[in-house]
Amino acid sequence: MKTITSRDNAQYKELVKLAGSAQACRKAGRTLLDGVHLCQSYLQLRGLPEQCVVSESALHNPEVMEIVGQLEAQRAHVLALPDALYNALSQVEHGVGVLFSIPTPERAVTAPLAVSAVLLDGVQDPGNVGSILRSAAAAGITQVYCSAGTAFCWSPKVLRAAMGAHFVLDIFENVDLAALVSTATVMSLATSGYASERLYDVNLRQPVAWLFGHEGQGVAHDLLALATHQVVIPHAGRVESLNVAACAAVCFFEQLRQNQA
Repeated sequence: MKTITSRDNAQYKELVKLAGSAQACRKAGRTLLDGVHLCQSYLQLRGLPEQCVVSESALHNPEVMEIVGQLEAQRAHVLALPDALYNALSQVEHGVGVLFSIPTPERAVTAPLAVSAVLLDGVQDPGNVGSILRSAAAAGITQVYCSAGTAFCWSPKVLRAAMGAHFVLDIFENVDLAALVSTATVMSLATSGYASERLYDVNLRQPVAWLFGHEGQGVAHDLLALATHQVVIPHAGRVESLNVAACAAVCFFEQLRQNQA
């Protein structure tokens, strides 16, 4: 285990950049998993991180020491920081002081879409993106395709909101969604507040490419025109529409309900 005590250390400065900027994560091809749950999930589902970072106070925590023990047994790199330095990296309130540095996967689209998937068109809020990933994983969907305008899926904020869903999903970023929909062998379904067809009237006992759009503008017009169905989710209240993450969850679990009926 290595210890760093200076804020001027080059390795520490790099960690600070990753903790504070999605753009820095994208540029570096690395990101931070913040907290015990994400770190344990990564170990279980993906394997060893590039580096584990712990606070000095966390070295007395049994959960953290179990993780550190696993990593040191496999000669993985572990870095200890004074609490003051560690706290400048972590955005988890009342956390126990452990994070991983991991490489961010880069995947290219190589075949037509042939299974149920999520397509995100300019969804900008990291919390919404993370929630959608979490709901997709819970509903058994395994592929997510994001346009260039969608929040970076591997940013710390999206990772925290998704609660480990990243590690059971294949995530594709900077995707030409129009080309993907045009060549898909499954039906595509876009949500729209102006649609006349109800979600619950569509036969979802088949693979579906789910299209969700920007929080304010919705799915782009060219994508809406390409969709097999445009649907609305009926609601009884006076609010104009559902939040995009709530909308996605309703859609995924309606598909799951129909397939389990």
